[in-house]
Amino acid sequence: MSKQTVFRLKARSSPDDLVASEEAIPSIGKYEVLIKVRGVTLNYRDIAISKSKYPFTVKDNVVPGSDAAGDIVKVGDGVRELSEGDRVIGCFDITNQYGPQQDWDWGQGGPIDGVMRQYITLPASAVIKIPQGSPQSYLEWACLVCTGATAWNALYGNNPLIPGQTVLFQGTGGVSITGLIFAKAAGATTIITSSSDEKLEYVKSKFGADHVINYKKVPNWGEEARKLTAGKGVDQVFENGGSATIEQSVAAIARGGIISIIGFLALAEQSQMPDVTQLALGSGSIIRGINVGSKQLLEDCVKFVAKAGLRMPVEKEFGFSRDEIVNAYKYLESGQHIGKVCINVD
Repeated sequence: MSKQTVFRLKARSSPDDLVASEEAIPSIGKYEVLIKVRGVTLNYRDIAISKSKYPFTVKDNVVPGSDAAGDIVKVGDGVRELSEGDRVIGCFDITNQYGPQQDWDWGQGGPIDGVMRQYITLPASAVIKIPQGSPQSYLEWACLVCTGATAWNALYGNNPLIPGQTVLFQGTGGVSITGLIFAKAAGATTIITSSSDEKLEYVKSKFGADHVINYKKVPNWGEEARKLTAGKGVDQVFENGGSATIEQSVAAIARGGIISIIGFLALAEQSQMPDVTQLALGSGSIIRGINVGSKQLLEDCVKFVAKAGLRMPVEKEFGFSRDEIVNAYKYLESGQHIGKVCINVD
């Protein structure tokens, strides 16, 4: 087989701009591997890219998607630690080995072509082997590439989470649910917010959230979170909303706690923008931007998931056709999901 199915965004006004084509399976260089893609997961970033709302560079006619798991089918002559048949995932940024991400020029599915295709080539240095014998599916492992690395970076990339601490998660999307799974496994107390009582009850029963807050019913949910911690405040916040929610995050945070800025789902009107400088100074908190995570962080995350036997929150699967992928985008955009929306390439 010398051809593969590849999906590209011919324009970027909506997910409907996705077009399928037949293209050659790429050859590999000396230090690269060829991966047969088995599973892909979506992120809010993919929605933003498809609608020209992503605030960073996106190449024309891009192959979307950053998160994939699959099997190595060919190895370059200079590759030593990977072999044909290995189950693997690729890093979000193919250049970031360690430390903070230095730029936005190498993220898959944006400035460079991504994973929405049957075969991809990656530098061996950007590939992580999945531990042998692990029960997680390809889709579960794909969940870790962006979502898992982001959650792990938030919890362990600065002052590492300590058992007994409290973490608050905004919303029931992939990063929040994955972070909740990690935090519970590490012995933390967890609080999660949503506007849906049904979602909150589901998360409490399925994923073991210790406390839930409906932010529609309790607009001052930061104060409520503080009450749940006997007035101390939470040690970490997954800030997925942005300027419209940061004030409540600061109200919830303990002195010296970490607010991880992850998303920009809820933006305040310019006239209502909070004074973040004053908020940070008054709370003594660390407000930290999370740019996914390095290969080292992702490797640590993979080891933890394998060792603890954690199962990732695959909420809904779609097939590998143009209509199915567009429907997956639209389902993710609808906000109905609890966890991850996935594409089964097989």
